[in-house]
Amino acid sequence: MHDDRKLVEDRIFRILVERIRPAVYPESVPARIEVWHAPGEPVPVAEGLSAQYREATVGQMWGPPWATMWCRVTGEVPAAWAGRTVEAVIDLGFDASMAGFQCEGMVYAPDGTVIKGLSPRNSWVRIGAPAAGGERVELYVEAAANPTIFGGTAGAAMFRPTHLGHRDTAGDAPLYRISRVALAVYDTEVADLGADIQVAVQLMRELPETGSRRWEILRAVERALDALDVHDVPGTAAAARAELADTLARPAHASAHRISAVGHAHIDSAWLWPTRETVRKVTRTVANVVDLLEHNPDFVFAMSQAQQLAWVKERAPELFARVAAQVAAGRFVPVGGMWVESDTNLPGGEALARQFVHGKRFFLDEFGLETEEVWLPDSFGYTAALPQLVAQSGSRWFLTQKICWNQINKFPHHTFWWEGLDGTRVFTHFPPVDTYNSELTGAELAHAERNFAEKGGATRSMVPFGYGDGGGGPTREMLARAARLRDLEGSPRVAVEAPAEFFRKAEAEYPHAPVWSGELYLELHRGTYTSQARTKQGNRRSEHLLREAELWAATAAVRHGAEYPYDELDRIWKTVLLNQFHDILPGSSIAWVHREAERDYAEIAVRLTEIIDAAQRRLAGAGADTVVFNAAPHARDGVAGLGAAAAAQPSGDPVLAEPADGGFVLANGVLRVVVDGNGLLRSVYDLAAGREAIAPGSSGNLLQLHPDVPNNWDAWDVDRHYRNTVTDLTAADKVVLESTGPDRAAVTVVRTFGLSTVRQRLTVRAGERAIEIDTEVDWHETEKFLKLAFGLDVAAERSAAEIQFGHVHRPTHVNTSWEAARFEICAHRWMLLAESGYGVALANDSTYGHDVARIPLDGGGFGTLLRASLLRAPRFPDPDTDHGVHRFRHALIPGADVAAAVCEGYRINLPVREVAGANAVAPLLTVDNPAVVIESVKLADDRSGDVVVRLYEAHGGRARARLTAGFPLAAARSTDLLEREWARTEHYGVGGSDIEMALRPFEIRTLRLSIG
Repeated sequence: MHDDRKLVEDRIFRILVERIRPAVYPESVPARIEVWHAPGEPVPVAEGLSAQYREATVGQMWGPPWATMWCRVTGEVPAAWAGRTVEAVIDLGFDASMAGFQCEGMVYAPDGTVIKGLSPRNSWVRIGAPAAGGERVELYVEAAANPTIFGGTAGAAMFRPTHLGHRDTAGDAPLYRISRVALAVYDTEVADLGADIQVAVQLMRELPETGSRRWEILRAVERALDALDVHDVPGTAAAARAELADTLARPAHASAHRISAVGHAHIDSAWLWPTRETVRKVTRTVANVVDLLEHNPDFVFAMSQAQQLAWVKERAPELFARVAAQVAAGRFVPVGGMWVESDTNLPGGEALARQFVHGKRFFLDEFGLETEEVWLPDSFGYTAALPQLVAQSGSRWFLTQKICWNQINKFPHHTFWWEGLDGTRVFTHFPPVDTYNSELTGAELAHAERNFAEKGGATRSMVPFGYGDGGGGPTREMLARAARLRDLEGSPRVAVEAPAEFFRKAEAEYPHAPVWSGELYLELHRGTYTSQARTKQGNRRSEHLLREAELWAATAAVRHGAEYPYDELDRIWKTVLLNQFHDILPGSSIAWVHREAERDYAEIAVRLTEIIDAAQRRLAGAGADTVVFNAAPHARDGVAGLGAAAAAQPSGDPVLAEPADGGFVLANGVLRVVVDGNGLLRSVYDLAAGREAIAPGSSGNLLQLHPDVPNNWDAWDVDRHYRNTVTDLTAADKVVLESTGPDRAAVTVVRTFGLSTVRQRLTVRAGERAIEIDTEVDWHETEKFLKLAFGLDVAAERSAAEIQFGHVHRPTHVNTSWEAARFEICAHRWMLLAESGYGVALANDSTYGHDVARIPLDGGGFGTLLRASLLRAPRFPDPDTDHGVHRFRHALIPGADVAAAVCEGYRINLPVREVAGANAVAPLLTVDNPAVVIESVKLADDRSGDVVVRLYEAHGGRARARLTAGFPLAAARSTDLLEREWARTEHYGVGGSDIEMALRPFEIRTLRLSIG
């Protein structure tokens, strides 16, 4: 047998593309199209239906970027088509190579009922199956001219800077051309023939060259083509299929890999489009999915992100009712348990907990459903705090996908137990198919089987399938492939089923799966710790304002019967949680998205400040004295944590300041700080410890500028080569002693570079161990990376970085490729570098990216370089990323340990508030062990009046603590994150107002306290 395979494959491809696929619609007639261009933003459906339409033609251009065109499509089914399946085919100008990322449409009936969405590979609307013939067709299409922000397959072509990312800069040139509007006969037999050949050929290409099965399939397809008359495809399709029937009926081997195929549509809650467009993308996709579910009894679809279903409920309540019916039937499966698929590196601890609270509660309230799968395929790495939050939310399983994008190290597992910061383990799956947008192709399934790391221990994996981001979700063609791959020799066995079915089976067969401990660090997208600094600062500020608002509103409600703003806090939390989506908070969305986020944060700050002010005035009472409120969990300036007291005079030695060598020396009896003539920290001497914090030959407060041109993914990535070139910004335009006095001394530093200006204030206060550094940057650079560096005389084997509800340690060496890959790391409010007995911490109010490196010292030994990432300037997807004024606060704390770092992190993010009044305010709750930190105080969400407190062990050790309530206790019990009793609930004996408890390292505890 000579190898004529290439010739046969060329024949297959041509006949499939040129003859079979067009013959799926063997007959068609044009339909009439009329259009109306909506002015400005999208209009309500009723307005679109009642608009004044004008005649249009196929070939007509439409759609300035972000515009909406309404179409009325009318026609009549020919009488001769009676008994046949008839569809409307509407092509708005789709590029079939890109499902999503371009124009889309939603089809409505004349009464406004949702029918289905239109997208590049889903451009049909069923009219009749069978049609009666002669029926009148009238459809309305809401067409969205979403611009293609990126395209291509790889490299720089995907990431060209564009001003299409905001309606104010996108221009008004039309983008799309109406390509086809017709009524057509849909030939099921021809469609089935196409699916048969496609599945057979895709399988054949993945089989061994020398195996008989490959050649058997090739010859069967060849016989099918011989039986097909290309001039009468519909008339000969059945005969061609008969030639393939035996080959496609052969069962899979008993040892074949088992794949749980889960219908899915990954829809970014904002990215290359604003959230207003996501609402429409979600509604279109859900309409498609419900239509498929109603016509395909074996189809199962999983949807994450409660926010997206809340949008559907608001925008299309009749569609939501159809969703609810399918949820009840177990076929539309809510998953994820979170409000959105959030980033998990950047949200604060309480915010990450509330992602589960609001997400799971929505599914419970709307569907009576307890979601058990946490579904985060696309987030950019996963915090070590997550397993405990998953468990405490009442969930059991975790799914991720993004780790397959690692640049350097291949993650060693696909099914494993993930062990978090506190030791909690969650059963986790990482689908070896390496995509969350599978089309169920032979190549994808073969890759999943070959790639699966758990061979010999486990036999099954999951494949989420369906077009995302406006591509319309799963298609009938994908379902046709799934049906043929259910039990087919040479292929993995494919079963379309719910994620829970997969997880139950996978956990049962592989209970002793390997364990991965600690964070799931993504070796890519490290720039997301820094890009779009205003978005990150708005999030950090909102999180702490919410803490204050809940704390003081709860205190005022318990102490004075004030009304607690349940509804408003709920609304604000949901806005903050939405903006923590994994392309908003990380800074990887178009300009429109980030400008909206800035407006959201500004409005949130105003309203939360009003709530805080009202509560504090109620608590302080009438009077002219100054009452200082401290929302931090630890006492400071004579004010108890979570309480208020009369203003106190600063304690400690007065601050002295004097010129020295062109700079200044500041001393407060605790520290002696030398600021040189260039505004650099040349010495930070710890008087109590008798040692220097700055490494010999190094400095602190050094701004460093790097070129920043990543290989791909501009806003997402910083690549290692950025460190090859650095400019130290040492020249200062001005270094002056701004103020002196017994309470504080401050030095002002001004620098200019490129098109940018930096103004800094370095402050030393009486009795304080911290040097405060306030930095204002008027930033107008492009493709540059700005760092704030401190060379420390600390031989730190590892760094400690705050994450949610604790901290993680990372080595400072690069002995292995895994350590070398962590050249940019994430920290929340503080980082600590320590050797035995001594450490230095750096706290911040809004920055997340950091890097740490060892620096050799003359004479031996090493110090440690700690740098905070301040600003980037990527060009894609927002060409003006972060241009403008930014303000950052940092505090350098010599002689720090974890306890000091924790306190300083809260202090810098929760400044005291001064209110005119007469009354001190005793804390609503206190804890007698500083290692146990109160993260939130609020009233219970069920409006029972119970007080809910969430606390955690922050130092990394076991802790015993007494919680004291500032009100009489009737009952006290621990709960899950949703304030419910659960398997680990403890009921505390109440004798007075104290509760005794013991916590494991980094344990989170939620307590519900009933007032007596």
